Amino acid sequence: MVTLRLPLLAGLLSLLVACTSSSTETDCAPAAPPQYTIKHPAWADSASIYEVNIRQYTPEGTFRAFEAHLPRLQQMGVGILWLMPVQPIGRLNRKGTLGSQYSIQDYRAVNPEFGTMDDLRHLVAEAHKRGMHVILDWVANHTSWDSKLAKEHPEWFTKGPNGQFVPPVSDWQDVIDLDYSKPALRRYMTESMAFWVREADLDGFRCDVAGLVPMDFWNQTRQTLEKQKPVFMLAEWDELHNPPFLKKGEFNSNTGMLEKAFDATYALRMRYLLDSISRGQQPVVALDKYLQVERTRYPATTYLMYFTTSHDINSWDGTEYERLGKNALPQAVLTALLPGIPMVYSGQEAAMKKRLRFFDKDTIPWNDFPLQDFYTKLLQLKKRNPALHNGDPCSQFTRLASPAKTFAFLRRKGKSGVLTAVNMDAQPHQLTLATLGPGVYREVFSGQVLRLGSGSKVMVPPYGYRVYEQLPDPPRDGLW
Repeated sequence: MVTLRLPLLAGLLSLLVACTSSSTETDCAPAAPPQYTIKHPAWADSASIYEVNIRQYTPEGTFRAFEAHLPRLQQMGVGILWLMPVQPIGRLNRKGTLGSQYSIQDYRAVNPEFGTMDDLRHLVAEAHKRGMHVILDWVANHTSWDSKLAKEHPEWFTKGPNGQFVPPVSDWQDVIDLDYSKPALRRYMTESMAFWVREADLDGFRCDVAGLVPMDFWNQTRQTLEKQKPVFMLAEWDELHNPPFLKKGEFNSNTGMLEKAFDATYALRMRYLLDSISRGQQPVVALDKYLQVERTRYPATTYLMYFTTSHDINSWDGTEYERLGKNALPQAVLTALLPGIPMVYSGQEAAMKKRLRFFDKDTIPWNDFPLQDFYTKLLQLKKRNPALHNGDPCSQFTRLASPAKTFAFLRRKGKSGVLTAVNMDAQPHQLTLATLGPGVYREVFSGQVLRLGSGSKVMVPPYGYRVYEQLPDPPRDGLW
């Protein structure tokens, strides 16, 4: 049994991930606490998430048009397709010409702008044929002002002092808040989620502002959905990050999101830290403290979703290149290979340098996919290498000593290993690898094969990265 050694600021730093005591691995630590009862779908252990903005993905903005991209995304190594909401959008108090996809008018219908239910079924079936799974963005907290529920069940909504509908957050003026003290609403919402699993063969949900909905609702709904098929549940929430739209005292950091209901939550604290590092407001070494907090709080079987952009971030905070500058790609490498589940947003493989309009049509400029190969190498590595599997309690994470403004680490499982070094500085930096057992490695991006071991030196270019995958040792005659 291995003792968890928390990061230090110099020398070899080590975070060894926990595993069940019944494992035959020698480098495994105790099992997760008993309150963590989530059983992840088997297909999620090596998966990366890809967020799909159907409206902006193609000039047509339809399921059928997006479907043509499935072979490319399969080749890229995507495991889970996350579809932004597909239901009809409200018209009353709509923002922009098309409205927010998070202003749901009817929970059990398809937005005709995107296609039909049969089109959606076809898309899901084609994704399944290619070994991918599909989750749907679910907006349980609020509806549009003119929603079917607002007309048929106004008693299911939060009311203001004069009995009027109210937004859940003052800035969200195109939606109205649901009241989860109503048992009938809870039943309706659970039944609606089950409807999509049954009717469209969806594989789970990304749950919008999940922390604004009572936790017992999510816990009970997960149990109901599991009766139909194994599902993957992603919460837009982070118990380590107080969202700015909440009033003082409203944030609860102990919701138990990852215990019974959700496979993964957002790593929002990590996302804001990466932005701060790029602005020079925090040092790169602050990542060590973050990882310490995360591993102290959660067992290694949990998933936190790492990312550098999303639909919200791109539209409201700026593109990767506005926010992260030349660190956009080094930080993409970090979010793909650190011990979290990575997410790529529509257009990142296009090196998209524009903010997509949120309430209007604004097609992604693909420009022949200049970063397709970059993301393919990262996601396929994630998919094939056992050292990088999600929530594997027997894999090891070792932080390696490196110069300021660089971050280097080794992930290992048995004979599989991946060594990653990123440089977030305008100057090149040389890393000397300490206490690294000898082995043969291939640099993932260049294809260079070399032997590395204790004392080896690795040069990382300005705003660059090096990723080395360990290979089987060659035979004694030197031939593979």
